[in-house]
Amino acid sequence: MNRRAIMLNQDVITYVENLIPESSSYVKQMEEFARLHDVPIMEKVGIEVLLLLLSMQQPKRIFEIGTAIGYSAIRMALQLPQTQIITVELDEERYQQANKHIKDLGLQNQIKTFLGDALSISEEMKHFGPFDALFIDATKAKYQKFFTLYEPMLTEDGMIYSDNVLFKGTVARDRSELKTRRQRTLVRKLDEYNQMLSSLEGYKTTIIPVGDGIAVTKKMK
Repeated sequence: MNRRAIMLNQDVITYVENLIPESSSYVKQMEEFARLHDVPIMEKVGIEVLLLLLSMQQPKRIFEIGTAIGYSAIRMALQLPQTQIITVELDEERYQQANKHIKDLGLQNQIKTFLGDALSISEEMKHFGPFDALFIDATKAKYQKFFTLYEPMLTEDGMIYSDNVLFKGTVARDRSELKTRRQRTLVRKLDEYNQMLSSLEGYKTTIIPVGDGIAVTKKMK
């Protein structure tokens, strides 16, 4: 029964992915680069859902934690040409790759990148806020710290989008099945983050089970 459900789930994912219009050749090159070099980028259906939600919100400024090679920042910039995107990346090699991709597409004026730990540069980021949207897609064990640190920089109608909150479904499974202590700790912290979002006063959160799970959190007036 479970095996059939898993197969059906993959069939549905493939079906939906095939309905998505083709990306530009440059975006497809980035997707292939990420696949070949094992760079974590948003899954195909997940990024489409995020872009749709952002299109409905129409944020003026987005703060992204976790640039990687610039894939999601570029997709957001292309979808929302009037939106300013501030993004921070911890890994220097990926930061340089992101800058190259952004420059190749002529998006330097729309996307501003920073190298460093998002937990250490919050004072500098205040100068670019307030932000209409916060997109969290970095170290999973630090999600709650990212949220707590940058939530005060949101506008009154601000939204928080958190990727990978289901982590391949492991948050719903028995943690004793996980092989390493690191995996168990990571899943525990993600579960705690999801629980925190669900019970946070002044916010409404829903988790959309697409891609690797996207939590959408709305700041209530």
